[in-house]
Amino acid sequence: MSRPAPFSLRLNDDERAKLEAQAGAMPLSSYIKSVIFAEEAPRYRKRRKTPVEEQRLLAEILARLGQSRQANNLNQIAKHLNLGTLVVDPDLEEDLKRAIAEVSWMRATLMDALGKSS
Repeated sequence: MSRPAPFSLRLNDDERAKLEAQAGAMPLSSYIKSVIFAEEAPRYRKRRKTPVEEQRLLAEILARLGQSRQANNLNQIAKHLNLGTLVVDPDLEEDLKRAIAEVSWMRATLMDALGKSS
C-alpha cells in the first residue's frame, strides 16, 4: 500500500512562532490536523453551482432577451428623450416599469449564475 505524498506548508518566522505557541506541547502536525478537521472549522469557499445550473440560468436570460423588445423600446425612448420629444403617458410609464423589472431580473440572475451576491 503506497502512502500519499506529504503536504508542505511554508511559513515565515513569525507565523511559525505563532503556530508553535498556539500548539503548546502538542506536536505541530497534530495541532494543525486538529484545527483543520474540527467540525466547527470555518469554511471559506462557497460551493459554486454546477456548470449545468449556470448554463440553465444563462440560457433563460438569453431566451428572455430574444423574446423581449425591451432593448429596442429603451432605445426609442432614449432617442425621443434626446430629441426633446418624449411624452410620458401611462403606456410609456408602464413600459418603463416593465423594462426596469426585466433588467433587474436579468442582473440578479446573472449575478446568481456567476455565484455573486447581488
